[in-house]
Amino acid sequence: MPAGVSMKEYLKFTSAAMLAMFAGSQLVHRYYNPLKDLNYYVDREIKEQRLRKVDAPEGQGN
Repeated sequence: MPAGVSMKEYLKFTSAAMLAMFAGSQLVHRYYNPLKDLNYYVDREIKEQRLRKVDAPEGQGN
C-alpha cells in the first residue's frame, strides 16, 4: 500500500475520511440550506438568459 502502510490502516483512514466528508456535507446542508431557494435562482437565470437573447444585436449572439 502507499507509503508502507498496512491494508488495515489504509482502509481505516479511508473510512474515517469518507465518514467525515459525509458528516460535513450533511452539516452544511442543514445549516446553510443550499437547496431551499434553488427554484428562485433557476427561474431568475432563465429570465436573464431570455433577456440577453432578446437584447443581443443582430449578428452577435446565438
